[in-house]
Amino acid sequence: MTAAQLLAPAGVSTVGLVFLIVGGVLVLFFIGGLIAVSVRSRREAGSYEEHVRAADQALQQARASDRGWDREVMEGIAQSALSESRPDFPYRDLHLVLVEDRPGMEEDRAHFVAVGQDGKEATVVLGRQGGNWVAESVK
Repeated sequence: MTAAQLLAPAGVSTVGLVFLIVGGVLVLFFIGGLIAVSVRSRREAGSYEEHVRAADQALQQARASDRGWDREVMEGIAQSALSESRPDFPYRDLHLVLVEDRPGMEEDRAHFVAVGQDGKEATVVLGRQGGNWVAESVK
């Protein structure tokens, strides 16, 4: 006796049985995905802080070799760019997350991430033009 024959008295057709099995497999995949994301999030929880620390260290090295890396000036430009581009985005923290100190000042880049009160983020990329820092993009 097949599974379809066993369920036939209960009023489940073969097509209905296939839909039940496919639905069950999809639910299992969904639950497995949630578990995988949770495990990955716990495993990588400290990596954001590590990126911020690494950017701070890179900033200190860049500042030691080139006087144009003034964090206060850079943060001020990033804050101005945020207020101009996203005036409706209230943020609670501004983190320097990446320093690109390349040969020549025109190739230098600094990436800031503003974290909003609701957890949303905005990225500000600064570059140099004529030795001065300018906002290249706000995403």
